[in-house]
This record gives sequence, C-alpha cells and structure tokens, in this order.
Amino acid sequence: MEETNREAEATAVQRVAGMLQRSDQLDKVEQYRRREARKKASVEARLKAAIQSQLDGVRTGLSQLHNALVDVKDIQSSLVDVSKDWRQSINTIENLKDVKEAVVQHSQLASAVENLKNIFSVPEIVQATQDLIEQAELLQAHRKLMDLECSRDDLMYEQYRMDSKNTHDMNLIRNYFGEVQGLSEELAKQLWMVLQRSMVTVRRDPTMLVSVVRIIEREEKIDRRMMDRQKQTGFLPPGRPKRWKEKMFQVMEGTVSSRIEGTQSETRESDKMWLVRLLEITRKYVLDDLLVVKNLMVQCFPPHYKTFETFFKLYHVAVSLRTQELTSEDLEANEIVSLLTWVLNTYKSGEMMGNPELMSECDINMLEPLLPQDVVDKLLSKYVQTFTSNITGWLRKALETDKKDWQKESEPEADQDGYYQTTLPAIVFQMFEQNLQVAAQIDDTFKEKVLQLCLKQMSSFLIRYKEEAIAYKEDHLKDRQLPQCYVQYMIAIINNCHTFKESINSLKRKYSSSTEPMANDAPINRTLGEVAKEGCQFLLDEVFLDLDHHLAELMTRKWLTGSHAVDTICVTVEDYFNDFAKIKKPFNQEMTSEAHRRVVVEYIKAVMQKRISFKNADERKEGAERMIKEAEQFKFLFRKLTAGEDTDRLCDAIAAIAEVFKLTDPSLLYLEVSTLVSKYPDIREEHIIALLAVRGDGSRDMRQTIMETLNQNKPSYAGITQPIFKDITVPSMSMTTMTSMGVPKLLK
Repeated sequence: MEETNREAEATAVQRVAGMLQRSDQLDKVEQYRRREARKKASVEARLKAAIQSQLDGVRTGLSQLHNALVDVKDIQSSLVDVSKDWRQSINTIENLKDVKEAVVQHSQLASAVENLKNIFSVPEIVQATQDLIEQAELLQAHRKLMDLECSRDDLMYEQYRMDSKNTHDMNLIRNYFGEVQGLSEELAKQLWMVLQRSMVTVRRDPTMLVSVVRIIEREEKIDRRMMDRQKQTGFLPPGRPKRWKEKMFQVMEGTVSSRIEGTQSETRESDKMWLVRLLEITRKYVLDDLLVVKNLMVQCFPPHYKTFETFFKLYHVAVSLRTQELTSEDLEANEIVSLLTWVLNTYKSGEMMGNPELMSECDINMLEPLLPQDVVDKLLSKYVQTFTSNITGWLRKALETDKKDWQKESEPEADQDGYYQTTLPAIVFQMFEQNLQVAAQIDDTFKEKVLQLCLKQMSSFLIRYKEEAIAYKEDHLKDRQLPQCYVQYMIAIINNCHTFKESINSLKRKYSSSTEPMANDAPINRTLGEVAKEGCQFLLDEVFLDLDHHLAELMTRKWLTGSHAVDTICVTVEDYFNDFAKIKKPFNQEMTSEAHRRVVVEYIKAVMQKRISFKNADERKEGAERMIKEAEQFKFLFRKLTAGEDTDRLCDAIAAIAEVFKLTDPSLLYLEVSTLVSKYPDIREEHIIALLAVRGDGSRDMRQTIMETLNQNKPSYAGITQPIFKDITVPSMSMTTMTSMGVPKLLK
C-alpha cells in the first residue's frame, strides 16, 4: 500500500510539474485544482459503482450456492429411497417372466385370430383375385392381394418375433401362401401391359391408367413401411421391396424406345425416300405423343411424378439413340443431308420439340444435342467427300452431253434476246443450286463451305471446257465442212462464258454473306475470259480462212486492172457478222473491233509484201485512188457493224499510204512520208522502204535522204493505244530488196 502511495505521489508531482512549467501558469493553479478535483470525484464515483456491482454479484452467487446445496441433499435422499425400492423389486421382476411370455403368446394368438378368416379362405381369395385380374378389375384384385399379403406377412412377422431361427414354421407359412407371389407377378404383368399401351389407354379409358398409378402408389407406401420395419426388427417379408414405381419408369422407357424404333417400315431397297419418310413419321409420332402426355396423361399421375418432363426426356433419349444408329449405316449424300437437316433444324423447331403447345412445359435449350459434334462433323465430311465425287461426275457427264450437241446439224437454241446458247450453264448451275439449297438447310457455315466447293469444282470444270473448245476448233479445221453449225455453236460457247459468270455472281449473292472476293474468283474469271477470247479468235480465224484467197489478190496486177476482192471481203465479213450479232456484249463489240483491225492489217500487209511496183504516175494514181475507195468501203462496213462508232483511224492508215503513192512530185515525197510517220508513229524503217519500193520511182539518193532525215526526227509511239504497223512484218524478200537499194541504216 505504501509503495502504491509513493507511486501515486510521484505521478502527481510529474503532472503538477508538467502543468506549472511557466510563470504565467501560476495564475491558473486554482483552475487546475478544480479540474483535478472533478476528475478525482468522477474516478471515485466509478470505483464505488464497480465495487457495489461486484458485491451484488457475490451476494447473488452465495445465494445460488446455498440453494444448490439444499437440492443436492434432497436428490441424495431420493437416490437412497430408490436404491431401497430396487432391491426389494428384484424378486418381483423374476416372478413376471411368465407374464411376459404369456403376452407374446397372446399377441401371436391375436394375430392368428385376426387373420383366421383369411387363413382358412386363402384358396378362395386366390381364385377370386385371379378372376378379378383376368376381368381387368385391377383395383379390386389389388385389394384382395394386399389382404393376402398382409395375412402372410403378419403371421411370418409374429413367428419371426417368437423364434427367428425357426425356418420350418416360416417355410410352412410361405408355402401355404405360395400362390400369393404368383398373383403379384400376374397383376404386375397387367400393370405393365396397361402402361405399354398408355398412349392408347389414356384416350380410351383413362380410369384404367389412374387405377394402375394408384396401385403402384399403394405398393410404394407398403415398400417404405416394410423397409422401416426391417430397420427396427430385421424382418423383411418375401418379395419386398417390389419397387413397382421404378419398374413403371423402366416400362415407360421401353415403350418409348419401341415406339421410336417401330417407325421404320421401309428400306432403301424398297423406297429411295425411306429416310425422309422415317424422319417424318418419327416427328409426327413424337409430337402427337407429347401432346397427349401434356393434355391427358399428366392428369392421371401425381404431380411429384413430373410426368411431362419425364416423357419429354425419354423421347429425347430414344430419338437420340435412334439417330445415332442411323449414322452408323452407310448413308448416301442426300440421306446425310436429310438426317442432319432434321437433327439440327427440324427437331427443335415449332414442328416438333419447339411446338408452342409444348414450350410452356419445357425448355428445349436445356436438351443435349441429338448427335455429338464429332458425329456431325464426320457426317459432314462424308457428305463433302461424296458430293465432290458426285459433282465431278455430273460435270463430266454434262460436258459430254454438251459436246454431242456441238455436232448437231441444227442451230443451237437462242435465249429471249436471240443470243445463241446451250443448256450446259443451266444444267451446271441447277446442280449447284440444288446442293446449295440442301446445304443451307443445315447451317450457314456449311452452306459457305459447299459454295466454296462448287466454285472450286467450277474452276476445274472451266479448264476442261476450254480444252474441249480448242479440240472442237482443231477437229473443224481438219474438215471445214463439219460440223455444219460450227460457227453457231462456237458462238454459243462464247455466250456460255457470259452466262457462267452471271450465274456464279448470282450464287454468291444468294448463298454467301461475305462481299469479299473468294479464292476461286480470279481463276474462274481468268479462264472464262480466255475461253471467250479464244472462241472469238477461232471465229475470226474462220472468217479469214474464207478471205485468204481474196486478200491474196490485193495489191497485185489483177487488183490494179480491176478486181472485186474488197467487195467480196466486205460481203463475206458482213455475212459472218450477221451470225456474230448473236454474240453477247461485250464479246461482240471486241470481236468487231478485232475484225476491223485485222482487215486493215491484212490490207497493209499486202502493200508491204511488194506484190506490185507501180511503173508510172498513172498506175500510182489509179492504185492510190483504188486504195482510198476501198478504205471508204471498209469504213462504211465497220460503221455499220459497230452501229456508228468511230472507225476512221484504222482505215485512214490505208488512205495515208495511198497519199504516199498518189503524190506526183517526188521532191515532196519526204513531206508526205513525214505526215504518215507522224500519224502512225509505230511505223518502222522497213515499212517505209517497202512503200518506196512499191511506189517505184524514188531514186537511190532520195530514199537515203528520206530515211536519214526521218531517222533524226523519229517520234515516239509509246502512248499509241491502237498500233497498226507494230504487228506487220516485211517479208525477207523485201529486206533483200532493201539491201540492194543501199540504204545505210534503219530507223530506230
């Protein structure tokens, strides 16, 4: 205590020293004293309250301990009394053993008396129960069966309680009631038969189905009661638990499976559409049955059975197993598509499981897929493989058929605009369209894949088409009389290229969601362009084969003295182009332009070949005027063929050359040649020398001067869009002549 006082004093001194460190704080001593007094009073009040509370708790605890001591003494006294009574009653308990045995015996006798009537009438009850089962009075039959089983089970239970090891008496009871188990099995068969026909029964006699469910519910209750008693006593009657509810669901599952498996009535051998019919029958059966379950059968079962949900899952599982069985068969391409379309689209659509009447009872999105994804992928891969093989064969056969048409003596058919065509594009794209329509039924991804496959096959097919067109031309050249309609069918081949391109674009717009170019677009467009271009070239070759003889007359003595070669050329070209009018744009326009260029080039070639050398000014004038006249004939012809388009430049080259020949003053020849070169910069040195040679009056020095001057002022022809002289070569004979003329160098 003294030490505590010392510590308190030391603490107080420190606090006072802390408060009075400055002289001005002495004025506040009274204020500090009052504050500390208040704190002291507050602390003392709290201490008093705490001590008072502890004293109250101690007082209460002492009171409770006193009461507990009194109670313990009372209990001890009671235990002494109980011990005395127990010692006195030991002999009494031994004397009551006989009473206990009498009670057990009385219980057994009471059970026997209670079941005495049933025991003596077991054969009659068994027979009556059998009759009721045969009469389909299932509820009454089950009532009697329960009475028999109850009598048997009670007797066996009492025997078990009296002597569980006495198997002789137990077997005696079991044998006496031996027919009861047979009745139970017979009744169960009737129940399962009704359940197997539940879809029919619920329509005709729903009370029968209700009776079956009530019987099963009764048996479930008895099963639970017997199992509970077994846990308490160890006794379980024979045949228990029956588990008829579990068996009922097994029967329903088997019924649904049989219903689905029984839908196939035809095979591929008897009907090519067997799978389509099978899937449609399955769809109809499943939908009809589920509607029956929803509208009728649900009312016959307790709510906790979740009848509709149960049947919905059973049908889904059965259909899934059946479709997986179908995938194991060797399905053809069209059958694969039919199955996948049904599985991926029809199954969950409003025509089947997604029917509006069923949607309120189930969520189709919770269903597992009918087919695993790997099985779907395998089927799609098999379809693509089969489709590729089939379409290759179809395209080959279509091309062979078209080739046979090329040999016909009659002209090909024309479309509504009068353009020649064959049936090949329509056949090919009908095949593509049909397969894409089928692919679209599966899903968009597969549709895009089939479209890519079609375009890939189209690319390969067009290469073969091009080869056959070339072979067709080569066969014709062996005998130009055959086939009779070569020109018309070559026109049809060219027009087919336009139709192919339009059809491809149509397919892409219809079946592709992407606007990006596809991998096969470039090869297809390139091949189509080549086929059309070469076809046009073949036709022009055909024209110029007929013109060769007349072109050979140009710029000859015969031509100068009076020839109708150009008249014949114009008539022949116009006659051919009457047929060529049946070529679609832009091919006909390109072909007309090429024919125009080629006629002019052939005419100028005739000049460059030096078939004639004018002897005097009169011949030069006559030849020049004839050339100008024939240039006008060509202009008129090709204006007519091109519907008035500008065709002057090409034909003006002939007139420009004629002006070189027509000039009478040799001293002005340089100016005329310069004008020609300025108009047609692609003209080369050998061309000018050949022209001077044909003119026939130029001296050696004049030629040399013209060539040297032109050589210094040669214009560039890099920007010429339609060169004429570029493709014209001067024969070697002319080159020899030029050498003899002593020209020192060529134009660059």
